[in-house]
Amino acid sequence: MFGNLGELASLMKKAKDIQNNMKQMKADMASAEFEGSAPGNQVRAVVTGDFMLKSIRIAPEAMQDRELLEDQILCAVRAATESARNSAESKMAEVTGGIKIPGLI
Repeated sequence: MFGNLGELASLMKKAKDIQNNMKQMKADMASAEFEGSAPGNQVRAVVTGDFMLKSIRIAPEAMQDRELLEDQILCAVRAATESARNSAESKMAEVTGGIKIPGLI
């Protein structure tokens, strides 16, 4: 009878540890930066780990064709965001022991 209480206490401690680790991971990710670039590296974007666009750098030669520049900006931002997402998923898997919890990222 009391063995189940011990298991419940252990499970509650693990849940609390996971919660604390997730808070730390989110704080770490918010300060992390991820860079993505368009093919040719004429446009580079930097996104934080909490998916906020921080900066965009555009080479002067990229400004000659507006439509191409728009496409390059989208590509660079998507690449940076994907890098941030992959890192967040990897860190979340470490925190949760590989358990996928929907809505955390």
